[in-house]
Amino acid sequence: MRVRLKGDAICTLFLLVALCSLLYSQLEHLVPVGNKQLTQKKPSATPKTFSDSRAPWRPMPAEATEPRLQVTPVLRQREVANKRVQTTTPSPLSDSAFNFKRYLLNKDNRNFNLLINQPKKCRRTPGGPFLLIAIKSVVEDFDRREIVRKTWGREGLVNGEQIQRVFLLGTPKNKTVLATWETLIQQESQSYRDILLWDFMDTFFNLTLKEIHFLNWAAEFCHNVKFIFKGDADVFVNVENIVDFLERHDPTEDLFVGDIIYNARPIRVRKSKYYIPETMYGLSIYPAYAGGGGFLLSSHTMRKLSRACKEVELFPIDDVFLGMCLQRINLKPTLHEGFKTFGIVKPSAAPHLQTFDPCFYKDLMVVHSLKVAEIWLMWNLLHNPHLSCTQKKQVKKPFQWKKKAQTTTQVSPPRLVVSKKTILRNEMELNS
Repeated sequence: MRVRLKGDAICTLFLLVALCSLLYSQLEHLVPVGNKQLTQKKPSATPKTFSDSRAPWRPMPAEATEPRLQVTPVLRQREVANKRVQTTTPSPLSDSAFNFKRYLLNKDNRNFNLLINQPKKCRRTPGGPFLLIAIKSVVEDFDRREIVRKTWGREGLVNGEQIQRVFLLGTPKNKTVLATWETLIQQESQSYRDILLWDFMDTFFNLTLKEIHFLNWAAEFCHNVKFIFKGDADVFVNVENIVDFLERHDPTEDLFVGDIIYNARPIRVRKSKYYIPETMYGLSIYPAYAGGGGFLLSSHTMRKLSRACKEVELFPIDDVFLGMCLQRINLKPTLHEGFKTFGIVKPSAAPHLQTFDPCFYKDLMVVHSLKVAEIWLMWNLLHNPHLSCTQKKQVKKPFQWKKKAQTTTQVSPPRLVVSKKTILRNEMELNS
């Protein structure tokens, strides 16, 4: 009996060992299979993120897919490594934050090719145009460029002075949003002859490149211009007032006028669009600079700034960078109340007033942050021949003295002397 029980126990243990070894061998085979499935799924997911949503079955061109497929595994390895290293360190900046490391590595690259040029823009007028309007724009904003062309940015004579116009563009950041952008820009340039396109990516922090490239272009191809207005496409400009203002100045002398900002401090908040770390700018105050909505400069100042920009280290905020260039040539910009680069603020004493009123805009030069429809509407309102900005008090019924009062006044009209009793009597009669 004991021998039989002993044998059953030994058989049971043997079966358990065999079962465990079988399970272990199956698990060992399952692990590589799972890894193979994961590695096979990863490459197939990558092309889908770059494919066209309208035609997911259509393969992307080789030049658009191959580089990304080669770079993606490297980026993933770096991300995994960073996560392992930064377990005890603060989290890095978000994807929306500006990559200052990349900017500092590439900041000395300031010479980009001009893809579309207008070399004869300033040769059309004998002696050069009086005013060149240069407007910062992006490829996608065709509607904004069109409304500027049809309203305040028209080329031709204004108050007897010749006006010319150019738009400043870079290549779009996301070229898949507008697949036919190159053809559209070429057609637009042939139709209007006012497009300047450079071969750098059109981003917020590359606006400094747009600044220096335009100044270089103006010094080379538009040196005979007398004055320049440079601004954004979302501003309303009263060109008549600008021409009237500039006619009282000499283009051979220094002039830089706009909405000047003094004693501005660098923003150290990382989430801000204008965040600048102390390692990039250690001073506590920026030099005086003009708000980017729009400013005026003479041809003499333009040539001096184009030279100074080559000597000043690039800075990611274009308005501040231009202030640094002004500081380099020892030129103080001039503040003018007609430049409203932060829009029109309602007077605190008269909150009932409507700021979108042509009478507010009539005496101004530049008003920032207007929509396309608002620019068109304000242009038409200001050029309405029936526009009247004189506030006249309407009287329903003209005032008349009563008969008794008229007889008293007719007795001595030359002296125009009325006694206090007469005044009191007239007041009592009027009140009655």
